[in-house]
Amino acid sequence: MDFFDNFLDILWWSLWVTIWVMFIFLMIRFVIDAWRDNEIGTGAKVGWTLLLILLPALGALIYLLARGKGMTERDMAAARDYRAAEVEFTRSLAYDDADIDALKRQPATEISRAKALLDSGAITPEEFAQLKARALA
Repeated sequence: MDFFDNFLDILWWSLWVTIWVMFIFLMIRFVIDAWRDNEIGTGAKVGWTLLLILLPALGALIYLLARGKGMTERDMAAARDYRAAEVEFTRSLAYDDADIDALKRQPATEISRAKALLDSGAITPEEFAQLKARALA
């Protein structure tokens, strides 16, 4: 019975350590989010940081209720920016600048751009025909 009690004590202790570690990471996450937000001033950032440090549980609950949606939007924007940079970097590895310029000047691309201009009314059908002939030449 003594071994079983010790084992349960270890499990209970492990659970609490895990909860505390997760809570600390959550507090760090909230502070980082407050400081990366460009919409609030430095005073508000300091205020959120102090609230999260001095009253962690209450501060975390208030932060989630007040700024949770904005936190998600900032995360999504950062993910989009990261993905765009990743795609651009991969593209730069696959092609040099001359290849990218050649891809941009492909006839199909030029014709589709001219067609969009024609559809919007920015150019006449005759101008579209000239652009199409130039792209195919």
